[in-house]
Amino acid sequence: QVQLVESGGGLVQAGGSLRLSCAASGSIEGIGDMGWYRQASGKQRDLVATITKGGSTYYREFAKGRFTISRDNAKNTVYLQMNSLKPEDTAVYYCAAGPYGDPGYPRDYWGQGTQVTVSS
Repeated sequence: QVQLVESGGGLVQAGGSLRLSCAASGSIEGIGDMGWYRQASGKQRDLVATITKGGSTYYREFAKGRFTISRDNAKNTVYLQMNSLKPEDTAVYYCAAGPYGDPGYPRDYWGQGTQVTVSS
């Protein structure tokens, strides 16, 4: 099994920045792609960005140019740097991971989520 623990959420003013972290533990040798999702109140959970073990990244359109996903394989940690935050970025942000070699978006393992609130 894989355990994911997020940290770094909080309250920030519009235009500000936050850096989320997600530390993986357990059967980490089998982890492939990792990613971040978010879920605003009353809405479905949406993909934000993903990163492969080799560092290749993918971003949803709304995240391009403002968010940066990165990964430290030595620390088994994935990060999401969020800049120029907007009130519509307010959501619970979830870290996710998938098994190595799985071609789909990472969604086999989930963290507990961390709240990000952007005030106007």
